[in-house]
This record gives sequence, structure tokens and C-alpha cells, in this order.
Amino acid sequence: MLDRLDLPGKPGILSYLRKRRRLMEIYDVIIIGSGPAGLTAGIYTSRANLKTLMIAGSKWGGQLMLTTGVENYPGFLNGIQGPDLMTNMRKQAEKHGVEIVDEDMVRIEIGDRPYKTYTTNRTYMGRAMIIATGAVTQWLNVPGEQELIGRGVSSCAPCDAPFFKGKKVVVVGGGDAAMEEALVLTKFADEVTIVHRRGEFRASRIMQERIKNNPKIKVRFNTEVAEIIGKEKVEKVKFKDGSEMEVDGIFVAVGHKPASQIFEGKIDLDEKDYIRRQGAKYHTMSNVEGVFVAGDVHDYRYRQAITAAGYGCEAALDAERWLSEA
Repeated sequence: MLDRLDLPGKPGILSYLRKRRRLMEIYDVIIIGSGPAGLTAGIYTSRANLKTLMIAGSKWGGQLMLTTGVENYPGFLNGIQGPDLMTNMRKQAEKHGVEIVDEDMVRIEIGDRPYKTYTTNRTYMGRAMIIATGAVTQWLNVPGEQELIGRGVSSCAPCDAPFFKGKKVVVVGGGDAAMEEALVLTKFADEVTIVHRRGEFRASRIMQERIKNNPKIKVRFNTEVAEIIGKEKVEKVKFKDGSEMEVDGIFVAVGHKPASQIFEGKIDLDEKDYIRRQGAKYHTMSNVEGVFVAGDVHDYRYRQAITAAGYGCEAALDAERWLSEA
């Protein structure tokens, strides 16, 4: 009968009661983030019979939602599309009982338990928390870039290099990450050009030597990308000096930034703004009791879907054991 009091566009008593119940409900675990780390953590906590809420964000799924073919995730003989992989993970988490809300987190309170998590819509309370907000690629912010992500524009050579066999590609950047991307690409592409806006690399000396000694790699110093051109896929890149280069792909390696700013002042971050994992007994715990960390928000070394999933598993197991002893 209460359902009849909810009219289209006019929430009634039933909606109010549902919202009220949610506000008073305390979850065993709240997971912030919905990439491979967060979804894997949710599968493990829910299967451990822990009442689990995932705050997925309005753009859920993490960086794999921007990736086309994924060929290095175990279990998929012919590869899988990034969004399909994430959709499968989400469905699996939901099947095991994870409650997922596509809302953006705006604030947390972790002074007293239960911890409070505020989103754009409401407040949630949890006995433990797993932060799996990931990291975001620092893009060039030039015309054509966002439109062609997954169609020749990439930020991960280990993920996408096999798609450029026999092709001509550009790598943008001057640090070790850019050097590593270029070296990976030489295993597949016929020609790799590193473009750097300064007159010298900031990469380590040994990495620079490897670049110098690789016949497939060319370098253009004092050069900046002005535009990425293409309709269905990348066709060429235009530089700020007005010159153009026909290419099949462009790999952006100017850095990643952990999605940790919202936790600043509440949870310990390192000098690169990655969250520190510093638990003794519970390795994945942050400096705050009951707050665990998983995935790219703490991992600046590997940044792979499979390692993020592994970290999510670790954090979930730690959270389960901590809750049983808390």
C-alpha cells in the first residue's frame, strides 16, 4: 500500500522510510572505489558474510572503462574488452551481495567508529573501510585526446602495445615511465618516437642509455603536442611548432596522480600523495585503525588490473580478520 504513495517524480512515504533506514544502517565494510581492487575486495568481503557497501562513484569502473582490448588478464584466452571485464566483476560482486551505489564521495569522518562516509546524496556508516579509489592518468588536455582514448590514445603500453604490431607510435614524456613505455612498444611497433617538451630527459641514466641504444627509438626534444587528429582512430599528431607526424598511436606518459586528495589530513600520504600502507599485523591497513587500502591509490610501481585485484583481495582478508578481533 505504501508503494502507492510514491508517484512518478514525487517520492512519498515509502521513499522516505527507505532513506531513513539507510541512514541508520551500519555496514560491516564500506568500499570506496569500483575498479579491480574495489570490486575484488567486495567479492571477498561479501562472501565472508560481511555486509558490504560500495561507493562506486558516478563514473564507476576505474581506468579499465577507458581501455579497449585487455589481453593480459588471466582467464580470457582471446582477451576481453575493458568495460566488459569491469561489468563482469560488478555483476559478480552484486551476485554475492555487495550493495553498490553510483555516487561520488565528498567527505569522510574517521575519528570515531562507526566511520561515516558522505556522498553527494546521503551519509553511510561502516565498521571498517577499504579505500580503493585508484589513480588517474595525467593527460595532455589537447584537442582530440579524450575523444580518441581507446582508439589509438593510451596510457599503458603493457596493456595496449600488442595492438600496435608493425605500427608507428609516439610516446609523450621524459621520465622513467616514458622510457619504459617506449621500450615495451619496441617489441611490437616498427617505429617509436619519444616526444619531450624539454631539452633533456629527467629519466635515470640507465634508462636513457637503453633508449639511446635501441635502433627503433627516435627522440624529439623541445617538442609539445598541440593536437591529436583522427576520426575513428588516431591518424596523426600535430605539434606546437606547426609540424605534423602520421602515427597509429600515441602513449601519454606524463605521470599518474593518485585519487587521494579527499583523504589529505585524515590519512597519511607519502611524498607523491599515495596512501601509505603501514599496518604491522594487518599489512594493508593505513595509519587509521580499520581503514584499509588497495590498488593504485597506494601502488605507484605496477599499476596493473591484476595487481590491483590482488591488493583488493589482501585488503578484504585483512578487514575480515580485523573485524573478527575488533
